[in-house]
Amino acid sequence: MDVLTHRLLFEIVLKKEKTSQKENTALSFRDSVWKEAIKAFFEEFLWFFFPQIAKEIAFEAGYEFLDKELDKIVQDAEVGKRFADMLAKVYLKNGEETWLLIHIEVQGYYEKEFALRMFIYNYRIFDRYKKPVVSLAILADTKEGFRPHEYCFSFGGFEQRFRFPVVKLLDYKERWEELEASKNPFAVIVMTHLKEQETKGDYDKRLFWKIKLVKELYKRGYRKEEILLLYKFIDWLVSLPKELNEEFHKEIIRYEKKLQLSSLYTPPDKPEPIFPKKNHYA
Repeated sequence: MDVLTHRLLFEIVLKKEKTSQKENTALSFRDSVWKEAIKAFFEEFLWFFFPQIAKEIAFEAGYEFLDKELDKIVQDAEVGKRFADMLAKVYLKNGEETWLLIHIEVQGYYEKEFALRMFIYNYRIFDRYKKPVVSLAILADTKEGFRPHEYCFSFGGFEQRFRFPVVKLLDYKERWEELEASKNPFAVIVMTHLKEQETKGDYDKRLFWKIKLVKELYKRGYRKEEILLLYKFIDWLVSLPKELNEEFHKEIIRYEKKLQLSSLYTPPDKPEPIFPKKNHYA
């Protein structure tokens, strides 16, 4: 191999590593955005995506996110890529305690062992903590045919079946009017997610939808705290080049002045969490 060829190969490897690091950082950020949204609107999340489960939960009894407990399981499991997994302790209306394992696939590609990993996380949590665990999955990818919902194994008369509820966000593209009519904050979050995917590479269209989605917040009758939380979700998830993002903020500030509202915009030199650690629904 000559020096020039070796140098070209070395540069390609470096570019791939840098791209991979950048992608991992972006995906980690998307994970945290979704996690914080669920923590801020946990009750609304369950009513929007899993109403059959929500109606059995006594939300007034409180709930708790078990981040440390889940971290121990994830570290031990070593079953491939980690996605935006969350573990929450809730109380049912019959007084029983149960744990919800919420899994959000936000990375946008097919994972062969998805159902297996769901199964492993579930039984490892039960094995370590001896608590009943209900596993839930949100699929945020763009692959229409990717819809895992169970892990099965059978041999010689033995059979094991692990089935979990799944929501595919892509399906809401056909339910846009329903999203527009809904007052649930997760309707806005799903709309934001879909438009973020749809406008990749088309920044003018993305700018249009980012402005439209934020303006819609004021028309839904949300409290100021809810508008602020959703504004930040939209602003952080739907990324724009610096110049267009400045145009976005200027347009929103103009709109707020027109409505005689105080600005929700936080200057970039004063960073803060997307959502507060303690939400106003807890």
